[in-house]
Amino acid sequence: MMKPLKILLSKVGLDGHDRGVKIIARAFMEAGFEVVYTGLHRSAEDVVKAAIEEDVDAIGVSILSGAHMTHIPKILDLLRSEGEDIPVFGGGIIPEDDIVKLKELGVKEIFPPGSSLTEIVDWVKKNIPKRSQVSRSAIS
Repeated sequence: MMKPLKILLSKVGLDGHDRGVKIIARAFMEAGFEVVYTGLHRSAEDVVKAAIEEDVDAIGVSILSGAHMTHIPKILDLLRSEGEDIPVFGGGIIPEDDIVKLKELGVKEIFPPGSSLTEIVDWVKKNIPKRSQVSRSAIS
């Protein structure tokens, strides 16, 4: 039997609102995913370090503070500097223009307020492949 997708969910910066990310974590767990939640007030470095240590298949960033154009690009840059190709997706209060910019930088998807749990879980199932051990060892 194949291991389930392992998703790291994070709250970066000063954003202290975590009800939504906890609900999303529960939805992923109920859908059979393995979920690692980093907790509140994490730095981009904390998120990337945890993602690598936990050997996750994707990183989900929940951000409501307005600092998405600072924290998410930094996560992407740190992943690249570590030679990691872990996909990043996100959600929260992010203006449409910034969603376009974040996708241009490499974010796979952004889920704005009003996105359903089913929509988010289904998107991850369809778009986030299980990272093979072979591809990871080839990177290091």
